[in-house]
Amino acid sequence: MSVRTLLVSCLAALIAPLAVYAEPLEFQSSDTRVSLLELYTSEGCSSCPPADRFVNQLKSDRRLWREVVPVAFHVDYWDYIGWRDRFASPQYSERQRSYARSGYVKSVYTPGLVLGGEEWRSWFFSPVLKLGKGANVGPLRLEVEHGQVTATFLPAAATSKPAQLHLAVLGFGLQSDVKAGENHGKILEHDFVVLGYSRADMHKTGKALSATTSLPEPRFQSPRQAIAAWISAKDDPFPVQTVGGWLEP
Repeated sequence: MSVRTLLVSCLAALIAPLAVYAEPLEFQSSDTRVSLLELYTSEGCSSCPPADRFVNQLKSDRRLWREVVPVAFHVDYWDYIGWRDRFASPQYSERQRSYARSGYVKSVYTPGLVLGGEEWRSWFFSPVLKLGKGANVGPLRLEVEHGQVTATFLPAAATSKPAQLHLAVLGFGLQSDVKAGENHGKILEHDFVVLGYSRADMHKTGKALSATTSLPEPRFQSPRQAIAAWISAKDDPFPVQTVGGWLEP
């Protein structure tokens, strides 16, 4: 292979993951609440791989995107015990702590699962995802084009509280060969990994709430990517409505 051909191939590999965002994509939830399933995990925690595998298998769940949107936040507070999780961020650890400060979870730990804004401790002895019929909260719609996201939420009930849009770019098919720490010698496989996360204030226009902002820049590339978005009251982690889907044209 010539040097020129090699350079072109490398450039194409770098550009290809970004090209999917050039095509306009639309996502819309139902009127009933879609559950946000949050996993707080760490590659430095020996108890986390079973929870990672549980979330990974939701790729083939028929309820994916329609009834449940899983996201895996890698936290950084175990990095000091021997293995630095490359997917971890202090921002993700802070989100978990905000759940504890708000009283939605009792304490901060890994693996920690939060389903629809509520601590899911029973997962440890009954790892079966049961979703009841969600409340009628109104639809959340996303439009993604050229790296920009426009979100529109039409709440079923009027509210005077300021609202925020949360956006996460999720990575799939990721692997880590852990060389130290509690998971030393293991090959860890990850899906639904939060690779980029941002928030934006929403503005009221009539009955609707809307926001336009940039798609979060993923810190790592992955074989496949998806988007997750949810609405909450400002400074409150509880997800009022959620939507998600594959970032593919």
